[in-house]
Amino acid sequence: MQFIAIQKNTRQSSRKVRLVANQIKKLDLLKAIDQLAVIERKSTLVLLKVIKQAIANAVNNHGVAVADLKIKEIIINDGPIYKRFRAVSRGRGHAITKRTSHVRVVLEKIEKELSKIGSKPTSAKKATVGK
Repeated sequence: MQFIAIQKNTRQSSRKVRLVANQIKKLDLLKAIDQLAVIERKSTLVLLKVIKQAIANAVNNHGVAVADLKIKEIIINDGPIYKRFRAVSRGRGHAITKRTSHVRVVLEKIEKELSKIGSKPTSAKKATVGK
């Protein structure tokens, strides 16, 4: 089962958010939250907020324990770009682009494997023919 949280139109460049997201994608959920607490970037607050929201969706809506969750994917997409200009000499203007991003976090429930009790691996021995 998947649990999704999305934050749209975050006023940060998607490139800057991806730098942090790529560091925590492959970590355990609790280790990823600990790692976000150590990284000193503005985008850690955004990612932490969305991850906590996905955890809240799983726990409150479906009753899943936090220990049973793992990060399936973190997707950072470009959002709309606000276009502004700065006045410069000779009556001209230079373009300023204020970029935004969409953050999507998907958590997944860990499937526990059932251990096979009492099953022994069978070894196939080659029958030797005596002369």
